[in-house]
Amino acid sequence: MLIGAHVDQTDPIAEARARNAPLVQFFLGDPQGYQGPEFAYAGGAEGLRADAEAAGIELYVHAPYIVNVATTNNRIRIPSRKLLQQHVDAAASIGAKGLIVHGGHVNKADDPEKGFDNWRKAIDATDLKLPVLIENTAGGDNAMTRYLERIARVWDAISGCEQADRVGFCLDTCHAHAGGNALETVVDDVVAITGRIDLVHCNDSRDEFDSGADRHANFGAGRIDPDLLAGVVRAAGAPVVCETPGGAAEHQADFAWLRERL
Repeated sequence: MLIGAHVDQTDPIAEARARNAPLVQFFLGDPQGYQGPEFAYAGGAEGLRADAEAAGIELYVHAPYIVNVATTNNRIRIPSRKLLQQHVDAAASIGAKGLIVHGGHVNKADDPEKGFDNWRKAIDATDLKLPVLIENTAGGDNAMTRYLERIARVWDAISGCEQADRVGFCLDTCHAHAGGNALETVVDDVVAITGRIDLVHCNDSRDEFDSGADRHANFGAGRIDPDLLAGVVRAAGAPVVCETPGGAAEHQADFAWLRERL
């Protein structure tokens, strides 16, 4: 079981070594900005790719939070599509295993079907040079990937796309719990819809089940039953990224906590 963490983008290789982790996830640039990806690593994209391969460390890139290809708002959707392509290109250039993207949402007055179709259009319009992993989200009644039935509609919409096999799924445990999806069955439920889970974001939650709140906690410090949390990771059988608070010491403690229960 490969277990790593979300780390600072300046030197992901050093961050991985500090945690003795075989994989890391990070942003390329500002997670709240439209200005496009940036390479903070001293060796640039080529250096990061070469150094990661030499160290045997797998890289995952998280797209900016502001990417929302589902929305009907042209002033957000069009820049989001551009930003998605830019980050696909950038992540591919460093040899990343996948680019994680949030499912986005539509406006309150919108028909959700428009959001599902906008996902189809986004996949058709993007040159997927690496797997794009759509992540379930925690809150919002208008979200595309909070509820299982919405996730199913996204998958229905993109299933006919030429690049559908390049679209995977990232299961976030905090988001599933806060979003009202039973962790006892969520792995089977998601696999029945998508056919795959490519990555797990393993996070405890500071809030109650179905709260809609996206607030991560270190393992054992939140509201998710420890056995359920470990059970999701075990059942998914996918690489794990811990997006829990703290630095290397806290992450190593979370890794040890999780491994004891797997």
